[in-house]
Amino acid sequence: MFDQSVQFLTEAESAEVDKALLSSPEKFLARLTISTAKLLTFISKDLDTPIESLTPRQIIQWFEQDAKVKREQGVNAAVLKWQSEELENL
Repeated sequence: MFDQSVQFLTEAESAEVDKALLSSPEKFLARLTISTAKLLTFISKDLDTPIESLTPRQIIQWFEQDAKVKREQGVNAAVLKWQSEELENL
């Protein structure tokens, strides 16, 4: 089950995308873009770096650190709460 303490796309935002006059691929991209913007904002605050100054390397390192926390302390200690088994069942 996903922990909803940190949400990168709310149900309301998803509903707004659903109402938009967009194709399914465009809706997917809209949801991805909204959640990515929120995640990048979270990462920039976590790293104390302006979002426009984030480098691909910093983003990768942030993901690596979050994955390490998940492996060592469990999924609830990480920021991103998914587990690979959950994704395999989609």
